[in-house]
Amino acid sequence: MRLALQVCGWLIGIPLELLILAALLRGGYRRYPFLFLYILGDFFTTVADIPASWAYIQGAHNTLGSVWWVGQVVSQLLVTPAVFSLLYRATDSQPGRRSFRIAILLEAALAGGSLVFHVYTGAGSWHAAWLSDVYFCSAIIDLILWISLIAQRRADNQLLLLSSGLGVQFCGQAIGEALRQLAVHSRSRTLSLGGAWVMVISYLLFLFIWWRALRTVENPAGRPAAQAAGQ
Repeated sequence: MRLALQVCGWLIGIPLELLILAALLRGGYRRYPFLFLYILGDFFTTVADIPASWAYIQGAHNTLGSVWWVGQVVSQLLVTPAVFSLLYRATDSQPGRRSFRIAILLEAALAGGSLVFHVYTGAGSWHAAWLSDVYFCSAIIDLILWISLIAQRRADNQLLLLSSGLGVQFCGQAIGEALRQLAVHSRSRTLSLGGAWVMVISYLLFLFIWWRALRTVENPAGRPAAQAAGQ
């Protein structure tokens, strides 16, 4: 079952990542440079993770830890400026933009405090507990972004879709990590597999939503990329 889940994630996720990159390369990377870097980094870390993940599934349980951890750190380092850039764009013309940005700084401080807490009080799995907290904080940040977009009189539908996709991903990651932590304490393979399913499905939904949002991004000439590609 775990093998089938991992293979499905690769077979669906990698093509979606390539479709998003292709959509951004038609001009969207100028408007969303940090989103482009995030998806590009995700693509390379996913590809680099395949040999170690495959070996882990086959029974070599000592091959995955460091590779997976590096991938998670790279992903978090890239997704944070991507979320900040979306929030900056969404609140640029709002009178209360300073309050939104202060809230973002507070959430970043909470994530840093969580890291210190888990390092000094946690056991060998401190990084998993910290990632769960980071995902939860990221979900709150994305909720702030979504609220700021809804509050606008003329909401940017593309930004709404992008923030919704991130919300699905962050919530799925937070729930999945929580289930996996429960599985460690209760030694339940069912909970562990359920957490993995939640994380993979939420990530694939996130990629699909972003592809739907970015495939019509405007090119430098001001026309939708989808129309320009058809000419």
